Amino acid sequence: MTGSMHQHALLLRDVSKRYGDGDASVTALDRVDLAIAPGTLTAVMGPSGSGKSTLLHLAAGLDAPTSGDVLIGGTSVVGLDDDALTALRREQVGVVFQSFNLVPSLTALENVELPAVLAGRAPDRARIADLLDELGVAGLADRRPHELSGGQQQRFAIARALAQRPAIVLADEPTGALDTATSVEVQEILVRQAAAGQAIVVVTHDPMVAARAERVVLLRDGRIEPELPATDAASIAQRMLAVAR
Repeated sequence: MTGSMHQHALLLRDVSKRYGDGDASVTALDRVDLAIAPGTLTAVMGPSGSGKSTLLHLAAGLDAPTSGDVLIGGTSVVGLDDDALTALRREQVGVVFQSFNLVPSLTALENVELPAVLAGRAPDRARIADLLDELGVAGLADRRPHELSGGQQQRFAIARALAQRPAIVLADEPTGALDTATSVEVQEILVRQAAAGQAIVVVTHDPMVAARAERVVLLRDGRIEPELPATDAASIAQRMLAVAR
């Protein structure tokens, strides 16, 4: 598939994921098709058990589909060995977690540089400096995570996810642990990064966060519901309630 690299940051084709065997097996995703283009912000929503976590794991290359194909930055994860998968994840995927997941013994800056160091490359210092400046935390780079507020930690986590210029950034409830004002600021940052050409997928249960996205992908029982156009938080909340029922 020539051109797929630029066309889709992430592509799921007829993807199913089952856990367990025989009668005890559980279908977490059921024949899902999803294409994520560069420069877009997509929200993924759904009730508990709808398949959001499974979708995130597959999109991050942390798990392989039972059937179908997952392409990250134009590369299929199917059939890759562990080393190749790890390399693909380091090159092409950035993840932002609700709990920040910064390494406590490293400075904030060292945390941002960590993916490059693990990949055996020199960190892109200019890129990182620009990111920390844009995220408003340049002056805090030498602090350890415990010396930072939740919002500051999340900004460094976002910088870490973006520093490698991955094909896709996956944010798992990135504002869940933040107060409202800080949550809004983090949302603004993600919107700006998408506008700058980054593909960003946010898994969220917060209609306010989803309202900032261009697309809202709704999951129910492992299947994608008819897509919601970009709309306001109240409409998204109503639709979520309907899906949850």
